[in-house]
Amino acid sequence: MTGFPRRGEIWLVSFPDDPKSRPALIISPDSRNENATSVLAIPVTTNLRPSLTHVLLPARQGGLQFDSMARCENVSFLMKSRLSHGPLGGTISRALMLQIERCLLRSFDIST
Repeated sequence: MTGFPRRGEIWLVSFPDDPKSRPALIISPDSRNENATSVLAIPVTTNLRPSLTHVLLPARQGGLQFDSMARCENVSFLMKSRLSHGPLGGTISRALMLQIERCLLRSFDIST
């Protein structure tokens, strides 16, 4: 891997207990991503089931081919060695990242 994964990028990831690689949105800060051997990420799926903790990511955002959902209730700690390919494209938009941040707070029942 050259460089390091950046916050807001989507990478193909080998999640534990899942036989195939899936897209995941990197949510940990760049300062951590650059220096640590792990990242924090949330899975992205094409199952478009609405939820208070899901954010719709339109096709082409972050290099996605299809409309997808970021499942913010499933934050994962992943060793960088589990990142198999990426980034798929650029970072997602700032507006979408703000939605992700709000859903993360909701997922952890944190009020501001």
